[in-house]
Amino acid sequence: MIQDLHAHTYYSFCSEDTPDEVVQAAIRGGVTQLGFCDHNYGVGCARKEFCWDKGTNLDADYGKTLVRYYDHMRLIKEKYRGKIKILCGIEVCTLKGKDSYALPSGADISFFDFALIENIDDPRSITGGDLFAFAKRCGCPVGVAHTDMFAFIRSLGEDPAKYFRKMAESGIFWEMNVNYDSLHSFQTHAYVTEFFKNKEQQELVKKSGVRLSVGFDGHIAKEYKPTRVQTACTLIKNAGIKLAFENF
Repeated sequence: MIQDLHAHTYYSFCSEDTPDEVVQAAIRGGVTQLGFCDHNYGVGCARKEFCWDKGTNLDADYGKTLVRYYDHMRLIKEKYRGKIKILCGIEVCTLKGKDSYALPSGADISFFDFALIENIDDPRSITGGDLFAFAKRCGCPVGVAHTDMFAFIRSLGEDPAKYFRKMAESGIFWEMNVNYDSLHSFQTHAYVTEFFKNKEQQELVKKSGVRLSVGFDGHIAKEYKPTRVQTACTLIKNAGIKLAFENF
């Protein structure tokens, strides 16, 4: 399976691509499982001005915008059935404070195929460092986006083996983010580079049973680099680690 569970569309303020453009780029690149994962504030607020007018929207009412997005992605899923497997996810911001658009406390995302949580290692995160409680709040399968989990676990004073095992038991997966595009200034994630060369980390994750996901975190379809996705999926398979949603 060649998996990319982190793709953005025009529902995210930082992307202008249609869902069709994103799917077609993935198919051309040999991806067999694609996960749409637009930002909660892009989907929920529907337009940037609404967010800015509301200010910090920790309690903003997203109304039916989350459902509208999910329904749209279901149509895309049906359109490309037989060509690629599509999942409808959502990327969840957890930053609180001025000009931060954390997922509102009352927003229901339980019907999504999955959620990618970001910012859990930031002191301003509404998770308060408690990944497991926030995952339960989401009510759907959860992964941790573009985060150095080994560094995060160390900051909590926790044992990595035990923490990853608890993640596995809770069904929480960890993303290997392989983005490389102009939006991210062509910067790679050091934690991903380290993981793929660190056999001790790979063995610990393997023994814990936690699953990994791969995401290009694409915002610009014409800059999509599927070979990075393919390579990451192959390295994970060769390490004996299962991908999220594999064999489900």
